[in-house]
Amino acid sequence: MGLISILFTRGFIFIFLHSVYGDLSYTVPEETKHQYVIGHLAKDLGIDGKRLSARKARVETEDSAKRYCDINLSSGNLVVAETIDREKICGSRISCIVNYELVLENPLEVHRISLQIEDVNDNSPVFPNDRISFEITESADKGERFPLEEAHDLDIGRNAVQGYSLEKNEHFILSVHENADGGKSATLVLEKELDREKQKDMNLILTAFDGGNPPKSGTAVIHVTVLDANDNIPVFSQPVYRVSLAENTALGTEVITVSATDADEGANGEVTYELSRLSDHSEKIFSLDKITGKITVSANIDYEDEKYFEMRVQAKDGPGLVSSSKIIIDITDINDNEPRIILKSLNDPIPENSVAGTEVAIINVQDKDSGDNRHVHCHIQQDVPFKLSPSIKNYFSLITTSMLDREKESDYNITITATDGGSPPLSTSMTIHLSVSDVNDNPPVFEQQSYTAYVMENNKPGTSISSVTARDPDWRQNGTVLYSLVPSEINGLPVSSFLSINSDTGVIQAVRSFDYEKFRNFKVQVVARDNGSPPLSSNVTVSVFISDENDNSPQILYPAPEGKSLMTEMVPKAALSGSLVSKVIAVDADSGQNAWLSYQIVKSTDPGLFIIGLHSGEIGCSEGHY
Repeated sequence: MGLISILFTRGFIFIFLHSVYGDLSYTVPEETKHQYVIGHLAKDLGIDGKRLSARKARVETEDSAKRYCDINLSSGNLVVAETIDREKICGSRISCIVNYELVLENPLEVHRISLQIEDVNDNSPVFPNDRISFEITESADKGERFPLEEAHDLDIGRNAVQGYSLEKNEHFILSVHENADGGKSATLVLEKELDREKQKDMNLILTAFDGGNPPKSGTAVIHVTVLDANDNIPVFSQPVYRVSLAENTALGTEVITVSATDADEGANGEVTYELSRLSDHSEKIFSLDKITGKITVSANIDYEDEKYFEMRVQAKDGPGLVSSSKIIIDITDINDNEPRIILKSLNDPIPENSVAGTEVAIINVQDKDSGDNRHVHCHIQQDVPFKLSPSIKNYFSLITTSMLDREKESDYNITITATDGGSPPLSTSMTIHLSVSDVNDNPPVFEQQSYTAYVMENNKPGTSISSVTARDPDWRQNGTVLYSLVPSEINGLPVSSFLSINSDTGVIQAVRSFDYEKFRNFKVQVVARDNGSPPLSSNVTVSVFISDENDNSPQILYPAPEGKSLMTEMVPKAALSGSLVSKVIAVDADSGQNAWLSYQIVKSTDPGLFIIGLHSGEIGCSEGHY
């Protein structure tokens, strides 16, 4: 991965490539307009620009800070999203770097983006006071020096104050020198002795200019009152005052008291104090007692907004001689921010057949505090088949720990709790609702292992003879069951010519009228199939039994009449009573009771001579013949 630095100078852009691992660095001037191209992000990452959108590329902040840059997903460029004011972000610090995170998904990648904000000359030098007053004794010697208040320019480097100039006059010249901290200060030097009787006061225009292109400048009026000598300037007890202050310190709390002494007497030795080089933000937070030098807290201090303050304090005696000292206030963090849980992506619903380890969601945990107060531990409260897997930096993946079963649990409410390492610790929770989507993993199951149907012969076509029912615990189309007959043949004919089945209800109907005497039973296979993709099915056997109806007359097989002539049986004259003469044999195509036969003699020339067995059909003599 390459780190790209962009240097802007005199209308030209120079690009330098450096080798790093995963981090990107860019330089951009402040005050650039919206959509200004900072760098070619896709090219620097070695990714096709079209993949940025597919991988949900986005720029994230580590806290609630403003996001000054964004990704143009069409071009793959990193562009300015909001006008950048370097002075508002970094104040007087020389290095102004804003850090972001570039997040890509599928797979998850996080790259650090360091944005170096270059200063442009958008601020003019400003003096603490528009009017600088001196009271100088007329006996002052040539070459006597009078330190002037420094002008302050919110810009830095060459764009900060580079020098001073003084309106041409006959008494004073200007001496400009560099301070130990790199700033420029000026001293008013007496070039020609004053004569109070000729001129008791005068106004000189002092100009401060910066090194911008074009340069900017600011002015102040030096008012000189000629009187008697004041030859000592106030001297601070320390050249630099440094103090630590906890955030959220109560209003009115004393921060520090500065002290300066002046060896002069009377008004020449009376010292007053004044703060300088304050940003607008600092001016609201601290107040100074001009007489005692005590600095107190006047507004809420938030470590997450500002981690330290730097300012100058000036001591001025009665006639106007000044000296200055630096004040550095380091802000210490307290655990006053709860962790934040941010849901970055959620795959909802998740299929029930997802394998263990499937990534369900990505969360980002942030805490604006620092040190142990910022260290956050995450856990899931419930006993659910999910766990949090630490990923890159403060990112966590919510993954499955086992296969899911929608038929047992179709929804989960997963509560994630984040707790920081402060004392006492602070925590926050987030509940993620996750639905389990159905897959077709259950075939229909019949309520019975087999079915038996009975139908009376000579039935009407369309008669319902039975019904089957299968259940499928899957959802919607995966659980919708359709019924059909398995193609087969019965006595050489397709099953569809005998039976039909309602595909929705499973009701089985006869297609034709059955004849018990032709066949008495048969079996068919019913298949229940769901509407899944691919569909699942199961079969069941339905045994159909045809019941007999008494629809056939008995038929006499013996003696079989031939035409219309009568059958003749020869009986011996000496036959004894009860002797078997003949036997009538008859059959009935029906079955059961419908086929039980009984015999009787309907007509006889000699009714008492012969008898017939009621059920056997045997004809015998009732008495002997002689």
